[in-house]
Amino acid sequence: MLLLLASLALQHPPERPPDLAKRAHTYSIVAYDSATGDLGVAVQSKFPNVGGIVPWAQAGIGAIATQSLGNTDYGEQGLELLARGATAPEAMRIVMRGDPRPSQRQVGMVDARGNAASWTGDSCFDWAGGRVGGPVVGGKGQVIVGRTYAAQANIMVSDQTVKNLAAAFERSTGSLADRLMAALVAGQSGGGDKRGMESAALLVVRKNAGYLGSNDRYIDIRVYDDTNPIRELERLYQLHQLYFFTSRPEDLIPITPDVVRRLEPILLREPRNQPGKWLAAPQGVANRTFLEALANFMYWENYDVRVRMDGKIDRVALDDILKRRKS
Repeated sequence: MLLLLASLALQHPPERPPDLAKRAHTYSIVAYDSATGDLGVAVQSKFPNVGGIVPWAQAGIGAIATQSLGNTDYGEQGLELLARGATAPEAMRIVMRGDPRPSQRQVGMVDARGNAASWTGDSCFDWAGGRVGGPVVGGKGQVIVGRTYAAQANIMVSDQTVKNLAAAFERSTGSLADRLMAALVAGQSGGGDKRGMESAALLVVRKNAGYLGSNDRYIDIRVYDDTNPIRELERLYQLHQLYFFTSRPEDLIPITPDVVRRLEPILLREPRNQPGKWLAAPQGVANRTFLEALANFMYWENYDVRVRMDGKIDRVALDDILKRRKS
């Protein structure tokens, strides 16, 4: 009899929900840093371009992750409600009341006062659940609330992914982005998505901290499709720090004759395949001609935010310039 039932089950497997392909089978963490005011989301999924669906954030307002069968209303309306003064748990419940399919949603929210909330609907595929800041955990069908962060996951190997997300975030140090990345890596080490990995994203907002201070998108990195998206996200985060983070005072060093000696051959032979070079003749010292040539070279090579004209150079940029030109 058991063999017959097993045979019938193989011949007639359970039907896949019609919306299965649309669900972002995902784990994420949303968080707030009271020291800097940073708000952010880190996410990974066996789903292409998860960064275009799950993470939402607005400087000084809040951060939101909407996943499982993602509903952008939680991002758009959630941020609008937070901007009008609602707390993260209040905003989540308000949006949920107008959602025709809340049982299929999974959402994490945090506001700029540190209030956090997470929801996992009853129809999310196992393992599915969340954890928020403090000793608060929850499975399906309840809004759980706490402080500073919310971690949530669905279709995981086990609950270890969410446990790892929370533990890594709580014990890590550094910037909010560093802590979110540490949590993401730890989440995967807990088993991650049952089906594997495909995409990942990191979004952090800070007032006027975007490119040249013109917007609030401090960090906005997406891995659309990759066999190891977290590793790729880490690589891209390092590049982002190089090209978009402004110089730290401790990284500024004087352009001594020795520094000129190391950079001048580059300025004399580049741009390659161009008749005119950054420097027409050796200068030997960091005079105005040398500094202008160095600035033009750095703009050409995309070190825009680290360009200076005060006789100093950013050690981070200098090391990268020399490393890329080792023979």
